[in-house]
This record gives sequence, C-alpha cells and structure tokens, in this order.
Amino acid sequence: MATLLPIPRLRAVRRFAAALALAPALAFGQADLDAELAATREIVRFVPDDAAARLGRLEARARAAPLATRAEFLWLYSSAIRRSGDPKRALAMGDELVAWGREARDDATYAKGQLARAYALYELNDLAGSHKANFEAERAANLTADLPLRVQATISAGQSFQEQGNYPAALGKLQAAIDLARKVADDDAPLAGALNALTFLYTDMKQYDKGWEVQRESLEVAKRMRSPGRLAIALGTEYGLAIESGQYERARRALQEGLAVERRLGARQMIADTLVNLSDSYLKERDYARTADAARQALAAGVDINSPSVIATARVNLGQAYLGMGRVAEGKRQFEAGLDGFEKNGDKPELQAVLIEYGAALERAGDYHGAISAYHRERSISDEMFAEQRQKAVLELQQKYDTEKKARQIEALRQENRVKGAELDNRRLQQRIWWLLALVFALAAVVVGLLYRKVRQANAQLEVKNQELKQQSSLDPLTSLYNRRHFQDFMRTHAQVERRHHGGAAGDELVGALFLLDVDHFKHINDTHGHAAGDAVLKTIAANLRETLRETDMIVRWGGEEFLAFLPAVPRDGLDDVARRILRGISSQAIAYGEKTLRINVSVGFAPYPLAPGGTPLSWERAVNLVDMALYMAKSHGRNRAYGLHGFHDLERTTLEAIEQDLEGAWRNGFVDLAVVAGDVLPVDGVERQDVPA
Repeated sequence: MATLLPIPRLRAVRRFAAALALAPALAFGQADLDAELAATREIVRFVPDDAAARLGRLEARARAAPLATRAEFLWLYSSAIRRSGDPKRALAMGDELVAWGREARDDATYAKGQLARAYALYELNDLAGSHKANFEAERAANLTADLPLRVQATISAGQSFQEQGNYPAALGKLQAAIDLARKVADDDAPLAGALNALTFLYTDMKQYDKGWEVQRESLEVAKRMRSPGRLAIALGTEYGLAIESGQYERARRALQEGLAVERRLGARQMIADTLVNLSDSYLKERDYARTADAARQALAAGVDINSPSVIATARVNLGQAYLGMGRVAEGKRQFEAGLDGFEKNGDKPELQAVLIEYGAALERAGDYHGAISAYHRERSISDEMFAEQRQKAVLELQQKYDTEKKARQIEALRQENRVKGAELDNRRLQQRIWWLLALVFALAAVVVGLLYRKVRQANAQLEVKNQELKQQSSLDPLTSLYNRRHFQDFMRTHAQVERRHHGGAAGDELVGALFLLDVDHFKHINDTHGHAAGDAVLKTIAANLRETLRETDMIVRWGGEEFLAFLPAVPRDGLDDVARRILRGISSQAIAYGEKTLRINVSVGFAPYPLAPGGTPLSWERAVNLVDMALYMAKSHGRNRAYGLHGFHDLERTTLEAIEQDLEGAWRNGFVDLAVVAGDVLPVDGVERQDVPA
C-alpha cells in the first residue's frame, strides 16, 4: 500500500531521530523547571499527546524563565504538538523561536526555531520551505559551541540534500555529522541519530551492504543507551533496510520485535504505523490471511488514535487481502472505505496511486469490469490534476500579461503628458511669435506624425505579445508539444475529417488516425530515479515522436505520461506499421540520466478516424475513449505493445455502449476487429531498463 510503505514512514522516524539527538545535552536556566523538561523529553516522540499535556501545564512558568529555558521548552512543545497532528501550530511556535533568537542575537535559539519550522513544513508537504529552513539552521548552529545542536542541524541538512536527490552532498553531510557526534562526551544520542540517518541514505542509494554495516552499529548504540524508544527507532530502520533489500523475513522479525517494544512503551502512534507496515510486509508475499489479521489490528489502532491516514491505509490493505482470498464483495467494501478516507484528505496523487492498486487487485481477482471502473476513476483524477496544472499555468500567463499591460498604460500616460506639454508650448509660441505660425504648424505635424508612428509600433508589439501568449497557452511547457486544450479547440473547429482516396486498391485508402501512448512503469521511474529523470524521459519521448511522425501530424501531451498523435492522412493498411515504428523508436532510444542510461517502453492504443460504426461517424471524444480502452488492453496484456481498433462487426447483435464498456469482451465475441502489434525486446547490454513486474 503506497501511503505507509517502509521508506516514507521511516523518513518521518528519521526526522525524529535527528530531532531527538539534541535533547539530552541542552542546559537550562532554572533547576526545577530543568528537571521537569528533562522528564518530558523522551516521551515527546512516543506519547506526544501526554507530552503536550505536560508541557501545556508548564507553559506559564517556562515563558517567564531565561531564554535558554524558554527556547528548550518551546522546542519540545513544538515537537509534541506537531506529532499530535497540528503542524500549523507547531510552525507558529517555530516562528516564535526564530523571533526570540533574532531579538536576542542568540544563534542556538535561532537554529532551534529554524529546525522546528523545517520539521513542521515537512509535515505540511512544503519541501522547498523545509529545505531552506534546514540549511539556515545548519548555518546558525555552526556558529555555536553546542555540539549536539550542530550534529542535529548537519543531519537535517543532509536529509534535505537526500530529498532533493543530491546523494553525494547528503553523504558528505551525514558522515560529517557522525564524526562530530563521536566527539560528544557521555551522550550517545547524537551518534544514534546520525547513524540512523546514514542507514536511511544508504537504503535510498540501494547500497545495502554499507547500510547493514552502519545499521549494526546503530543497533549496538541503541542497546547501549538502554532506551526502549531508541531501540524501537533502530528496529524500524532495520525494517526499512530489510524490506528494500528483499529480506522480507528479516524485515518482519524487526517489525515484530519493534512492536513488542512499542507496546511496552505505550507508543500508540508507533504501534499503529508498525501494524500497517506489518500488513504491508505480508501483502508483498501475498500472505493474505496474515495481511488481513495485521490490517484489522492496524484499523483498531488507527481508530484508537483517531488517525485518518492509518485508518484509510489499513482498510485498503484489508481490502487487498480479502480480494486475494476471493472475498470480492468484502474486499471491495473495505477498499472503497479506504478510498473515501484518502479522498476526504484531498491528496489526489495518493488517491490516484491507490486506485491503480485497486484496479490491479480487481484484475487479479477476475473482476475485470471493476478493474476497468477503477481505471476510469484513476483517469478522471488524472484529468482533474491536469486541469489544475493548466489553470495554474493560465494564471501565471495572465499575471505576466497584466504586468505588461500596466507598463504599456504607464508609457501611454507619459506620451499623453508629452503631447499636452507640446500643445502648451505651441500656444505660447502662437501668442508671442505670429510670423513663426507656419513653422509651428509644420512642427506640430511632425510631432503628430511621430506619435502616430509610435502608436502603430505599440499596436504591432501588442499584437506580437498576444500571438506569443496564444502560442504559450497551446503548448506544454516541458515537452513543447501541443497541449490537450489546443487539440480540443482544433477538433471543435475541424469536427469533420475528410476521407481521401488514392487511385489504387482499397488498402491505399487515406484515412485519419488517432494514436494514444502511455509510458510503461513511469511511476517506478519517478520513485527510483526522481522526478527529474521522469521529465528527461518525457522530453526524450517527445523528441522521438517528432522524428518518427511527420511534420503534418499533430503530437499532443495528453496529460502526465500520456501522449496523443493525430495523423490527418495515412494509408488505412499502414496504421499497424505506424504503431510498430512508434514502439521500436521509443524502446530503442537510450536515455542518459546522471551516471545511468535508461531504456523505456510504451503501450499504444490506436484507431482510424473518423470511426463510423453502422455508417454514423462517432464524435472525436468517443473515438478517443475507444482508443483509450485499446491502450488499457495493451497495458493489461503485458505492455510494450499496441492494440488497434480497425472496425466493427455484427452491430445488430450488440450496442456501441456495450462495446465502450467492455472492449476486450466485444473483441472476443467478434464484434470488433482488433490488431495486436508487439514491441521489440531489445538486448540491454548493461543498460538499465525500467521494466518491473506488473
């Protein structure tokens, strides 16, 4: 299940591991308050609700204390509030800490405030803001003599580089944090946090041998500290490393051992997360009975802590387990309940990923109609996300246009003032020097001519800007291909596409054609190599399509990883060859990214256009929908292939609506004529191909 897979969940743990590294070594101004804060530090992560309640009772005393005590109190309070599910309030506390640090010119307080802001922004999915705050915290912390604070800030900066995909910089920071942590006397907490973070980095880099080497020391340090919480964190890290390296049994042992520690601690949030991960680990091996048992426990734990994300994830995992056991009705009910939770949360990318899993699970269970329905829901969300991105682009262009318009208005006012000044001067000259009247008229004519020419030039520039704006609104900014809006406008303007005939045989008949492409395993490319690699793949495919197709063919970025090509005139018997050229051209293209070379495949659906079952042409929207269904068949039948709709048969025995609902069934019943074009399987020769199991 995508929401609480090992690495994303454990990244939240690593933020804590870094944050906890600071706690045991700070000094405060008031001895009695110092002891109460020290007693609260270790429970902030494990039982944040209790910690927040205790700190709330100390607030009046803490805010009256010296700066160092106040800063430590607000730092702990911000962490407890954030972990209790209120990152916005935690962010406000971080801002308050930053203000204190600036006012007192205290670098330690300022650094703690920036770290509190960074962790809250991370929870609010503002990664850019989080990274900026982390780097500022590191700069300020390095101006102090506080070693634990410097270790923590260095760890957080390294994690920001890691999230940006800059692994060399991240590795340098985390190794420096470990070296610095070994200098901290009588306190293993900074070293535990640094080792934990480095293990995560090696896991992300897929350098599992180095990860296990660091993990062994991390576990030894946690045991040496005799802290159940530290041990639970180290076991969670071991789970992430084991699951990513394919050691499922070892991962499960780490989860079960960590779960026992968490239950002794009474760390309800950690228990709920671990139970979800336990159900995920069983699901990876398709042990559906144990998956269901762990998911039910996770669901109960999620209800106990009132965590919508845990509840939704547990229901989805339970639904997958029931579908795997053949209990289709129960599975769909649980899956739908989980989907409803994700939908209420408003996380459309996550909802889209869950719907893809839902479709795959229904397909394995034999519910092809349900799988197609899930696919359509996923497509609908994809379209909504595309529309939102398009609206954002339009607003940005409108803002640029308004800025230019204001500049033109200011220039026009200046011109008007100049004209008025010239007129006043002209009147004075008329009154004083009558014999120069003819000359004044001539000068006025020259001025008017110049102004008229400038107005014409301004109008011409405005026309150029309008044309540029129109062109930008019709192109996709990443690939420079036409966007969906341009294609829709074109099809509304050219509703009928003529059928042209050559003078020869029927196979020479010229027709229009629609080709819809989707990149195979594109999510895996983004997850493995980052979104920059995904962008490189999309740009390469766009360039390849320009070379493969003709200048007269319209190529459109349809949305996300989908491309649409409209060929206005192509021989009817040549459609399969076009599909074959597209498959070969893309699969044979090597994509250089960083130190790796990627090869990718696409799946294709195509059909002649217009489609006219029974002699009545379909609208272009219905034609694209049928091509989309053919593309889905190419996906579900192994990918790296094309399915082409060539015609219809025996329509008196069925309906077009039935064919649109189940194209594969119509094909098998002989109502449609489909062509299957398989893509080439080229030798890899050491080049990484992004094919993963379906």
